[in-house]
Amino acid sequence: MRVVVAPDKFAGTMSAADAADTIAAGWCSTRPDDEVLVVPMADGGAGTLDVVATAVAGAERVEAEVADARGRARAAHWLALPDGRALLEAAEACGLAWLDEDDRDPRCATSYGVGQLIAAATDAGVREILIGLGGSATSDGGAGMALALGHRLLRADGNGVKVGAEHLVELARVEPVAAGTAPVTIVSDVTNPLLGPDGAVAVFAPQKGAGPADLPVLEDALRRFADVVERDLPGGPWRELPGAGAAGGLGFGLLAFCGGRMADGAEVVAGLVDLDARMRSADVVIAGEGKLDDQTLSGKTPAFVAQRARAAGARVLAIAGQVEGRGAELFDEVAVLGEEGLDRPVELTRQRAAELASTM
Repeated sequence: MRVVVAPDKFAGTMSAADAADTIAAGWCSTRPDDEVLVVPMADGGAGTLDVVATAVAGAERVEAEVADARGRARAAHWLALPDGRALLEAAEACGLAWLDEDDRDPRCATSYGVGQLIAAATDAGVREILIGLGGSATSDGGAGMALALGHRLLRADGNGVKVGAEHLVELARVEPVAAGTAPVTIVSDVTNPLLGPDGAVAVFAPQKGAGPADLPVLEDALRRFADVVERDLPGGPWRELPGAGAAGGLGFGLLAFCGGRMADGAEVVAGLVDLDARMRSADVVIAGEGKLDDQTLSGKTPAFVAQRARAAGARVLAIAGQVEGRGAELFDEVAVLGEEGLDRPVELTRQRAAELASTM
């Protein structure tokens, strides 16, 4: 049989590439004569850069010094693609993974480094910027990013608003700069709006270190930011658009300040890694991720892979650390690692893959 292995990362335990290699090894231990093709996948979140860098011949990593979410210098990278586009990852600059637990505070975290990455790619003359959102430590609506690109965020007294989401309640006006960036495509699997019960603060800020008392402060700050930005910049409103709440509202900032357009993250990555062509004539496709749940059905990578695999006429399997709700509905069979998967992810993933192969 021809088998395509196309998992996303297993967050906290295995990268997409490691997961794919492990699944392939387990499958081949049971069915050594099968043709197994490894195609790690992503959806714009952390790890997307690595997936595309490995898959696209001629892609080149470019280093840029940027500010992390707490304003400290770090060496980040973006990817120069051979077709003249650039792939950026917001998490390379303001990623939660770069911060120690006691450094995580979305009230003062900044997306400034994302603006520096965008500026670096624009200065390099790229024809389009693809920017993956996910894994950010910020809830500043892209305010820091806007500052790095030269836009002025001013208080009523004419002084600049201090860095950090909590200070956005003091925003009185925005003075945009005339110079633009290369065209921006926002690569994300998140469809949340900026505000409200499904917005950036309510859904994502607790994961970034916000306590219950911080949530109304952050929500009020983002509401004020949206009010002023949508009043002072043409082209809005943007706050209700799907994905405006991605990466702590960075989606909103990219829409407003960069004229960005939203694109489905898994679809963009699939195009870059040529997933459809690699699935052609596949008998089995294996997806995977750390957790399959109801959110999986709304466009997460495993759901996208399953839909494309069905269109190709393949049998669709999955391996996951956990399954909740309706997360398994899209697959013919799902193997689950369970709680031990956090401690023995490689061993159990290989074992589950071998078990799936034995059912063929």
